Amino acid sequence: MELHTARIFVQDLGDAARFYEQTLGLPLKADGREHGYCVFGSGPLSLVVERVDADAPTEDQVLVGRFTGLSFDVKDIDAKYKELSSLGVAFSGLPERQQWGGILATLRDPAGNEIQIVQQP
Repeated sequence: MELHTARIFVQDLGDAARFYEQTLGLPLKADGREHGYCVFGSGPLSLVVERVDADAPTEDQVLVGRFTGLSFDVKDIDAKYKELSSLGVAFSGLPERQQWGGILATLRDPAGNEIQIVQQP
């Protein structure tokens, strides 16, 4: 069994698509905006960004703007942090070394979803 797809939920799919494709540089694999989703490539995984409509039930609304648990590997976290910060990406703090030896920084997409960039030890 292998992990194949991760999903992130947003209200404004247009803003999110621009962020993931243009700001983060993920290749757009499938543009299903008219159906409420976009699929981006990220190594062997796909990242599906799905729209949650404003009138969706509460249990769907709570999926937007939360910590996702997703981490993107980068070779040089300091350089990537500076690059993304210069593009206006909001980070919750500076990159920090973790007890297991890696370095993490948490950023927010336009919907407030938190994702991380990580430099492996």
